[in-house]
Amino acid sequence: MQKKEPETGAFFPRDRTWQPIAYTPWYKTSILRSPQKALISLNNTLSEITGPVFGHSTIGEADNDLIHNFAKPGESAIGPRIIVHGRVIDERGHGVAGALVEFWQANAGGRYRHKNEGYLAALDPNFGGCGRSITDEQGYYSFRTVRPGPYPWPNGVNDWRPAHIHFSIFGHGFAQRLITQMYFEGDPLIWKCPIVRTISDENAVRSLIAPLDMENTIPMDAQAYHFDIVLRGRRSTLFENRLEGN
Repeated sequence: MQKKEPETGAFFPRDRTWQPIAYTPWYKTSILRSPQKALISLNNTLSEITGPVFGHSTIGEADNDLIHNFAKPGESAIGPRIIVHGRVIDERGHGVAGALVEFWQANAGGRYRHKNEGYLAALDPNFGGCGRSITDEQGYYSFRTVRPGPYPWPNGVNDWRPAHIHFSIFGHGFAQRLITQMYFEGDPLIWKCPIVRTISDENAVRSLIAPLDMENTIPMDAQAYHFDIVLRGRRSTLFENRLEGN
């Protein structure tokens, strides 16, 4: 990929009505996370509109293949195989080239590989649950994985997270870092999730749901889901329950 000089102008202002309100007591974590004082709007600084700097050469050949990047030789992760693909774009629809896209998720049984994991579902020894990719010149990314399972979490008496994949995206500036989640089309748990219910705009919720993409499904191998990500601006992909940032 040819290296291009990134834009260094100010970013589009965000529309705060598109983002969830910060204080939502039914999502208990927001009680501590929500700002206690009024937000202050600041102009973009040079450090915000330049960088981040990371070595593209550090991306491994199997980093975007979660089915095999943690598996023993000759083995693979357990679960329905899927391909997740899409574009990282700005508000104008222009592809963001050279963006670092990181992703992490629970395994097919809904369990994370984490020492503090409290869910008793089985741990897949061949699934690490994380990977990364670099967007091409048109902002396109893709990776292979297994569809994650839903899991219970100690927010309410019987709250469950819908199946989802976490994303972290670094654009051309530090202020273009986005952390968000992708959900799957047709999952009834989406509309019951306390985190999702912090989003008042139904269209904003739907922007987090990846539709099944039969055109890119590989017969006898993997289904495909399409998920585009918009960095900043009035219709940026939602930042996780934080008014002040994306």
